[in-house]
This record gives sequence, structure tokens and C-alpha cells, in this order.
Amino acid sequence: MTFSRYAVYFTCAPGPLAEFGAAWLGWDAARGTACAHPQMDGLPAPIDQITATPRKYGFHGTVKPPFRLAEGTTAEGLAQALAAFCATRPVVPLQAMAVTRLGRFLALTPQGDVSALSDLAGATVRELEPFRAPLTEADLERRRKSNLTPRQDELLQTWGYPYVMEEFRFHMTLSGRLDPDVGEALQPILQAELAPILPAPFPIDGLTLCGEDAEGRFHELHRYALSG
Repeated sequence: MTFSRYAVYFTCAPGPLAEFGAAWLGWDAARGTACAHPQMDGLPAPIDQITATPRKYGFHGTVKPPFRLAEGTTAEGLAQALAAFCATRPVVPLQAMAVTRLGRFLALTPQGDVSALSDLAGATVRELEPFRAPLTEADLERRRKSNLTPRQDELLQTWGYPYVMEEFRFHMTLSGRLDPDVGEALQPILQAELAPILPAPFPIDGLTLCGEDAEGRFHELHRYALSG
């Protein structure tokens, strides 16, 4: 399969949380297949509508955002570089994860100290930067529609994305933009559903190389353990 862009995500190791995330979104990036949504009572809107926007990415937390390969680099070289990097980095134990509202959407976000995770994300962005093709003018124009701050625009030009380094906020997206009343009603439902399968502490124990197919859906290519 040919991929137009690559990304480095945190994805869950096989288990109940990974299975729920795939079913909730309706796309299993590890298997590269669509999957049936879970049967859940009392939802304030249909699941397929709630999850339409994040579905194609799969259940993940972004570490290095999607990018096209730079001229002269290869997917094989990218994979080797990521594998070598992960072998030097230790597991990052987060205190816990909880369902929170970020603006108009819901996501799992870390609770407690996130400095080690932010350090890991920044190092990943820097280490793999030689593999990222420069943004086009169209890319820049599209990103600048989000009313970026001057610092975010600087990060966009330097690293290809405005929400990296000190602007990085780790999250595992659970919905698209929701009406406020829908988000308010959905948050406790999802928290109750996820509470029994969310480990605490929550280990960031690997990084996953993912690729975007011709239809815009992301596939997990390989999950590398953090083993430094």
C-alpha cells in the first residue's frame, strides 16, 4: 500500500482500551479495517456522527503530526530512525487519563505532571525533522485560518505544525466538534465507559509509525517500544 503522509502517534497496545477506541471511532488503524460501533444506551447523538471527524485517524495521541516525506528520504529510513530513537527513550508514566472537553470536542487527556511527555514529544519532532518535506503555500494558508498566535505561526514555519514544543497538548480524540449540550451530556457517559479499562498510572510505552492511505485513513505500520 502507498502512503501519502506519515505521522508518529501514541497508540495503545492490544487490549481492552485499544479495542474500545477502535470500535468507538469505527476504524481500527492496527488492522486497517472499519469496525462496528459498540452498543451504548443514552447517547445524546448517534455515534457515527459524534466520531465522523476523528474516525480516519484511528484512536491515537499525536506526537509528530502528519507530514509528507522530504525529497531524498524513504519510509524505510524513517522507520529505522524512529526505531533507533525509541530504543534510547524510557517509558513515560502518566498519573492517569480522563475524558475532558477541549473546546468543542472530547478527548482523553493526561492528569498530573506532563513534563516528561512534553519532552518526549519535542525530542521526537526534532529527531525526525529531516524526513519532513517543507509545507506548501497552500498548507500554510490552511493552517493560518485557525487564528494562530505569532509564536504558533513561528512553530508552523519551523516544524510544520503550530501545536508542538511548548504549545503541545497531548490528547486522544474521542469526538468531532459537538454542540455544547451534546458534549456536556456525553462526557460522563464516556468517562464511565472508559474508567474500568483506563490504567492508572497510564504508561506511554511506545511510539507508532502510521501512514495515510489514498482515502485519507491512517494505518499503524509499526509500534516501537520505548526501551531506553
